[in-house]
Amino acid sequence: MKARKDMVRMGTKVGAAFGAIGFLAVGLIPGFYFGSYGTLVLLNHLFGGPLEATVLVRVAIALGIILGIACVASVSIVVGAVLGTIAGYASEAVTNAVSAKPSSEEHAHAEVK
Repeated sequence: MKARKDMVRMGTKVGAAFGAIGFLAVGLIPGFYFGSYGTLVLLNHLFGGPLEATVLVRVAIALGIILGIACVASVSIVVGAVLGTIAGYASEAVTNAVSAKPSSEEHAHAEVK
């Protein structure tokens, strides 16, 4: 039972690490883009038109960028951890099926008796 928990935990950790690496490889730029664009659209709708590049608008866009990157990073890490957990359960099931299968020597020894 302890081996099962260890294998699933290891799968979760490895999956989360792969999710973080995947985020750094392909998720950083889209997080930046969607955060800044989403903030611009939101501010455009709130103020009813195009905005001037004032300090407050720039600060709001910077906060939107940080929020967008954080959201994409969280999704990437959580999806990686879920996939790693699934892989941990699958490898545990395969390991149990192989170890539970009687070997041919045990089977032959049982027939002799």
